[in-house]
Amino acid sequence: MLAIVCPGQGSQTRGFLTEWISDEASRATLNAYAEACETDLLTHGTSSDEDTIRDTAVAQPLIVASSLLSARALDLDSLDPERVIYAGHSVGEVPAAVLSGVLTETQAMRLIKVRAQAMAVAAAEVPTSMAAVIGGVEDEVREAIAAAGLTAANVNGPGQIVAAGEVDRIAALETAPPARARVIPLKVAGAFHTQFMAPAQQQLSTAVADFEVTDPTARLLSNFDGTHLDSGTETLQRLVDQVTRPVRWDLCMESMAAAGVTGILELLPGGTLTGLAKRGLKGVKSLAIKTPEDVPAAQEFIVEHAG
Repeated sequence: MLAIVCPGQGSQTRGFLTEWISDEASRATLNAYAEACETDLLTHGTSSDEDTIRDTAVAQPLIVASSLLSARALDLDSLDPERVIYAGHSVGEVPAAVLSGVLTETQAMRLIKVRAQAMAVAAAEVPTSMAAVIGGVEDEVREAIAAAGLTAANVNGPGQIVAAGEVDRIAALETAPPARARVIPLKVAGAFHTQFMAPAQQQLSTAVADFEVTDPTARLLSNFDGTHLDSGTETLQRLVDQVTRPVRWDLCMESMAAAGVTGILELLPGGTLTGLAKRGLKGVKSLAIKTPEDVPAAQEFIVEHAG
């Protein structure tokens, strides 16, 4: 059983798309994505600096487009839907919804344009941020996060919970971390997956109201509770609600384990989720796609785990 996963915000690096658009077909595909989301993905994926691609309004379309671009190189349409599970972390749920048949690529890029811009605006209204809490006892970590007036916005797996909220409260948690834990501030522009993003959720709901979606053709996991989704309408609603809901990647990994997943393939820009899998899904093989040179190994990996 193969899990194909799509990374979230923060996985992008400067110039990471340069090698992926060396041929005219790939460049044309990226430009089509760029037109749909009205974002200069070619420039941002090749030459924009780190500060620019860290901007939420840029980062989210760039990540969604890159995951879809790498998926095109793998001939995923030929996969047996009974042998594959799709999932994405946060914004990664958008390309996962495309690959599982719920959204079209154009719908995904339209959706991500609104999501990214609305979340960037919401983040600018109140100074907020996020921090990873590494280690400690989970119950004690959760208690400390709540006591600090923060939200456990991401539960990424054993020993890693991301707290989100106002910047001064993040700083206070960093100064007085939970027992046997470290607090590492993240370079993000806001408290994503919290109620600070409520205005963005409302805008996104309006923007996708006319979308016609289809039910997943393969198993798709939800960040909300790690369950399999079988309704396109529910999937779209969860993508909207996810803006203010915590990401439970730990539960997604539990569902992968329960389904008998033997391999995890992370699409571009890969590395983060395979790293989490090494701790949360011990014994499960993983492969992260970072450059076009990884494609042949990824194709062999797909055959090994999905037949």
